[in-house]
Amino acid sequence: MYHPLPLYIGLRYTRAKRRNHFISFISGTSMVGITLGIVALIVVLSVMNGFHKEIQQRILSMASHATLTDPYGGMSDWREILEKVRAHPDVVGAAPFVEVQGMLVNGSQVSGALIRGIQPTDEDQVSDLRREMTRGSVDDLVDGEFRIILGRDLAAFLGVGPGDKVTMVTPQVSATPVGIMPRLKRFTVSGIFEVGMADYDRNAAFIQLADGAKLLSLGDAVTGVRLKLTDMWEAPRLAREIAYDLGGVYRLVDWTQVHSNFFSALAMEKRMMGIILFLIVAVAAFNIVSTLVMVVTDKQSDIAVMRTLGISPGRVMGIFMVQGTAIGLIGTLLGMVAGVILALNVEPVVGGIESLFGIHFLDPSIYYISELPSDVHLSDVIGIGAGAFLMSVLATLYPAWRAAKTQPAEALRYE
Repeated sequence: MYHPLPLYIGLRYTRAKRRNHFISFISGTSMVGITLGIVALIVVLSVMNGFHKEIQQRILSMASHATLTDPYGGMSDWREILEKVRAHPDVVGAAPFVEVQGMLVNGSQVSGALIRGIQPTDEDQVSDLRREMTRGSVDDLVDGEFRIILGRDLAAFLGVGPGDKVTMVTPQVSATPVGIMPRLKRFTVSGIFEVGMADYDRNAAFIQLADGAKLLSLGDAVTGVRLKLTDMWEAPRLAREIAYDLGGVYRLVDWTQVHSNFFSALAMEKRMMGIILFLIVAVAAFNIVSTLVMVVTDKQSDIAVMRTLGISPGRVMGIFMVQGTAIGLIGTLLGMVAGVILALNVEPVVGGIESLFGIHFLDPSIYYISELPSDVHLSDVIGIGAGAFLMSVLATLYPAWRAAKTQPAEALRYE
């Protein structure tokens, strides 16, 4: 059977038991280093993907995929707008809302909050507020009762619970005999919700839509309409289509614009962590350089004999490139397989470590989650494997070039 000479000899050198056991040890540690570096990189990036996915789900459980508002003031024709957008094939749900930045007061405790007026039945179409309720119900928001639902941390800061009273202070003002006064209204706390995100648990409150419209003197108008789309990742394109269908009169903002800074920061964090961890693979790959340099020194006489038999410098270079590439390829494949297996089973592995050592990595009272999320992306695995293999190949070039430059007479002088 025909075997390409550089491939045949290079693989034989890889399998052969060398006289110098230290070279074998360095070669083995290079392979193990590449494997461990790839495993660490795949697992860490998968866990970061899991955290990012968890954060996205929690944000989008309360935030709409797109928000439709009138840039010139309140939206008075919102009922007609609801009918039109709900007829769009890519709109799953739509709900009207009123929104204002205000202050909530209880005794000496004062806190700013984003106060949103909703219709409970319509709100179910665009958010998971009902599911996030820990005390009370969304249905307790009844027109004219002036009830309010607070985030868990906001309620704790104000020191209130269901049945207690809070005073809402809005930017609107009222003319009184004593002058211009901010508009105040007492609300009864009817429920508490918990999303697991400080933006909502600490800074958000919900009231009934009609109560909010009265408070803001909007009459029959609302601030806008919130939309839930069939594909959240296509929100920018779908939002433009819907805005165009409505004649371009209304302003439509999708979730990627509202949370662009936050998600850009998460993406940057993942990239930087990937670069830092890839240095582990780089160090292991550079160990291949030292391994092959020692192999070339150890095989000086063999190289000289091959050169005298007529093997070209290019083929000699190929022999040692094959040997180093084989080390990198085996380490890369082992790392990819082990990394994917560990990433898919990171939760039971972490649970076993916690049980064995009696520690707890994720305190639910701090992180809001008790399990380590993991989301393996095929693109990450392939990219990591390709990068590690390419680095291993590049690491073979200098030692292989040194081997090709060996002069037979010099190498055999003292043999």
